[in-house]
Order: sequence, then C-alpha cells, then structure tokens
Amino acid sequence: MSSRIAPVLNVLSKVVMLFSATLVLPLALSWLTADGAQRAYDVSLIATFTAGALIWLFTRKAQRELQTRDGFLLVVLTWTSLPAFATLPLLIYLPHLSFTDAYFETVSGITTTGATILTGLDALPLSINLWRGLLVWFGGMGLIVLAVAILPLLGVGGMQIYKAETPGPMKNTKLTPRITETAKGLYLVYVGISVACGLSYWMAGMTPFDAIMHTFSTMGLGGFSSHDASFGYWNSPAIEAVTVVFMLVAGINFSTHFLAWRNRSASAYRLDPEVRWFLTVTLGSALIIAVYLTVMHVYPTFFQALRYAVFNTVSIATTTGFANTDYNKWPIFAPLCMLLLSCFASCSGSTGGGMKMVRAQLLFRQGRRELTRLVHPAARLPVKLAGQVVPNNVIYAVLAFAFLYVFAIIIMTLLMALSGLEFITAFSAVVASINNTGPGLNQVGPASTYASLTDFQTWICTIAMLLGRLELLTVLVVFTRAFWRA
Repeated sequence: MSSRIAPVLNVLSKVVMLFSATLVLPLALSWLTADGAQRAYDVSLIATFTAGALIWLFTRKAQRELQTRDGFLLVVLTWTSLPAFATLPLLIYLPHLSFTDAYFETVSGITTTGATILTGLDALPLSINLWRGLLVWFGGMGLIVLAVAILPLLGVGGMQIYKAETPGPMKNTKLTPRITETAKGLYLVYVGISVACGLSYWMAGMTPFDAIMHTFSTMGLGGFSSHDASFGYWNSPAIEAVTVVFMLVAGINFSTHFLAWRNRSASAYRLDPEVRWFLTVTLGSALIIAVYLTVMHVYPTFFQALRYAVFNTVSIATTTGFANTDYNKWPIFAPLCMLLLSCFASCSGSTGGGMKMVRAQLLFRQGRRELTRLVHPAARLPVKLAGQVVPNNVIYAVLAFAFLYVFAIIIMTLLMALSGLEFITAFSAVVASINNTGPGLNQVGPASTYASLTDFQTWICTIAMLLGRLELLTVLVVFTRAFWRA
C-alpha cells in the first residue's frame, strides 16, 4: 500500500509547492493596492509551500515513474487537496467563514463550477476576487490536460475515439514526456485565447481588473464574478456579445483549437464530430427559448428576448454560470431547459462540465442501433463517429458512465430532499453541481447563493462538483478493490 501511495505523494508534494507560487499574484496585487489582505497571502504561501516541502522530504526516496493507476490516484488527490490549501486566504481574511463554506468556494473555483456562498463581492478586496478567478483559470488548464492525458487511459474521456486527430498520447500506458509536449501546446492556445478575451472585454467597456477577472472565469467556464449582479452590473450588449463568443470558444475541445492553430486551418473544426452538434444544439435552444419568452410576453420584443435568451442559454449550456438577469422569474420551461442542456452540451476536452456532447452522440447512436436491431436482429450495425467505427468497449464505458451519472444525481437529490430541501432546489443544486454549472433554480438561483444550504447539503454539493469534474469513473476507480490489489 505504501509503495503505491508514496511515489504519488512525492509528485503531489511538487504540485503543492508549485501551487503555492500562484499566491504570488494576489499577494502582489494586495501589496500594490494595500487592500488589507496581504497577511492572508503571506501566511498561506508559507504554509502551503512548507506542507509541500515536508511531504516531499518524507517521500523523496520513493520516486519512480508513475503508471496509469498512479495517474488516477494523483488526479483525485490533487483535486481534493489543492482546494484545501486554497481556502487559507479566505479563512484568514474572512474569519467568519467556516471551513465547509471556504472549501466549497475553492472546490467550486478549481472545478470551474462557479457556485458561491459569498455575498458582497463588490466590497471584497480586489486580491480576493483575483484569487477566486485564478482558481477557475488554473482549474480550466488542469482540466484540459486531464482530458487529453489522463481520462483516455481509463477509456472514459471520449477522445480515444479519434486518436489520429488528437495530439495526446492515447496509446501510452505510462505518463510519458509526450504529455508534457501536449500540455505545452494546449497551454499556449489557452493563454492566447485568454489574452484575446481580456482585450475584448477591455475594449467593450470593462475596467482592466474586471476584464482580467472575467477572462479567468470565461475561459475556465467558471462563472465567478467580482460583482453580486454578475453581468447585470454592466447591462451592456457589447460586453455580453464578447462573453457569448468566448464561452462558445471555451466550450469547444481545446485539442481542436490546438490542431487548427498548428495546421493554420479551420478544417479541424469541420472534422471534429462534436463542434457542429455543440453549436447547433446550444444556439438552436437559445433561439427556441427566445421565441418562447416572446410568446409568453416575458419581454416586449423578440430582440430583447433574444438578447437575454442567448446570453443565459449559452452561459448555462456551457456550464459557465454567468447571468445578466434573474431567469428564475421566467416560466419554468426556460430555466429547466437551460439546466438540462448543461448535462451534455459542452465538448470533451473543453473546460465545460456535464456528460459532454461526444457521450450524448454515442448514446444516441447506440439507442438508434438497438432500435434497428429489433427489426433486423442479424444486421451488423457498427456505431460510427466522424467516419470511424467506435469500439464496443468505448460504448460500454459510455453506458457505464451514463448509468453512474444518473444514479449519482438520483442518490444525491434524495439526500438533499431528506435533509429538508424542497425538490426543485434539491434537484437543480445537484445537477448544477455535478455538471459544474454553478447557479441552479429557486433557492440556489442566479440571484442568490448557496449560503442558505446547511453544512450537510453543502458537502453533498461539494462532492457532486468533484465527481462531475473528474468524470465519476476517474474518482470511483480509486475506491475499487481491484485498483489496490493490482
């Protein structure tokens, strides 16, 4: 057991020490603006680095090349431990916060969910809001590498389906330097698009700080804002248009962006089996909701309805969680439709959450195949995606994922209801958490926060965010007997 864990902890120690360096940016901002939060970052930086150094000291003799199984354990430990260290600035500067609430907030950031328990965001120090935004941005980068390097090894990432087109090491059994090469290319694309997003926000009318903060949230599809009113603070169609464009960009597989950049051609988008479906479903749903809101007389004109429908539908479908109005007040069809879109709309390899479009496509095609088999039992009917036959083991993995996904939602919704929460709030909080969307409906809607939940309910949502972000099987495999016996 120790021979399995110690090498992983050795790598984790280096990740923790590296993570401490991220505190330098909010520390510098706090020092420059004299916002009173400097001590929080000083203590947090020293404590985080020291903890990482101590773990490294005790495990330095256990270094070896990590195997596939070690990768899963490392991912789970990283995504559960880093939020704990990330709570330190919040706990020190906001002493009224409980660890439960602080951990929920940082898990929400790192998993790019965007659900918050904080109010009075406008009055918070700039450095605290910057720290929240940074968590989302770094979480987004981590997700991209997770999607291209780790998940395919388990067969649940969806990307092993089109090995030839992707730059990731799909056939490797060890964590090799190829992953580093892949990560560098993806980071370059991620940073480049982030810079373009920030400049666009600034040109559209945001202050430099707001532009940076909301770039982090937009690219990570996290939804954290520095204003309680979110995008309702500006009430600007130009800013909202920029947001919609970059939310759609971030909702597309970053490997596709990488290939388009490397080949200097847009054909990568045409060949990606998810992009067309993602854009059609998301924008088509926005149009339907706009028509519905017009017919229901929620807004006086179609164009006004279109503005709010497009922004909020794209925001929820891509699991970002921004809002420019309280859609809780819309007829229930519209917000419920948006929430259900978050279950599958985003592409694999993006910073979005949910089941991902590639799995939805495979489930649809598998369902169609089974219906055809009822009529033609002897027919050979391979499931194809992007012109390639999808192996049955991939289909089985997707079916297993879909079952566990629905099962997790049912169980956690029942637990939330058992704790005294009414059904719509319970269901939407779980769905919004496991899809890493952020705002739900009713009590946890866009105009409110998760602060009203009890500690028990908060922990359920926290677990849901982690399960959803790491795509269930990646977490659950660590708790199997076979994992530790092998």
